[in-house]
Amino acid sequence: MDLSRVMQDYIKVIYQLQQVQSPVPNSALLDRMRRGSIPYSAAAVTDMLKKLAALNLVRYEPYQGVTLTETGEKIALEMIRHHRLIELYLFEAMGMPWDQVHDEAEVLEHAISEALEERMAMLLGDPQFDPHGQPIPARDGSMVCRDLTRLSDAPDGLPLLVAEVDDANPELLRRLGQLGLTPQSTVVIVRRDPFDGPIYLRVDGVEQIIGPQIAGAVLVANS
Repeated sequence: MDLSRVMQDYIKVIYQLQQVQSPVPNSALLDRMRRGSIPYSAAAVTDMLKKLAALNLVRYEPYQGVTLTETGEKIALEMIRHHRLIELYLFEAMGMPWDQVHDEAEVLEHAISEALEERMAMLLGDPQFDPHGQPIPARDGSMVCRDLTRLSDAPDGLPLLVAEVDDANPELLRRLGQLGLTPQSTVVIVRRDPFDGPIYLRVDGVEQIIGPQIAGAVLVANS
């Protein structure tokens, strides 16, 4: 199916939002789309949802929200596979810093062919995760499922493994890199001050102090 870049972006964002809330409210979709460079309006979002529904890519009910159809979800997972493979290729093969690969992948994910996607996957050894620890959908759309907790909600005193970090904010990624809070690092919460105060950590044995915003951007698993 020949879809415009904007349509592909909508489908991918709907997929990401419905992992948190389904159906996805128009307001949540509008808020996410406005984070880009295009000044989206509520009317434009409604119009696009009607177009996607006509293509049987979403189920849209006014005032109720939107969910992807099976076809729409398949397209979303293919876009996410493109995006995360590109991120990993830029990071590993080209040495691009992990705080820069997301924006590049946002552009390139729309352009690569299936043949190039497969070539990248083969050269990277059919990876399961991107540089930020986020799972890469397999060719059949399946993804690794993990039981993860935000560092801000994790228990004190236990060794934890950093599994994944939020990747949309380059400045935050640079700070996480400086702190050593990268996938596969080990972290222990030593103590935390009350009332959203500082959190004291050991990251791979090194003492660090972070705030709640950074702790909320890091997902951890039991070590």
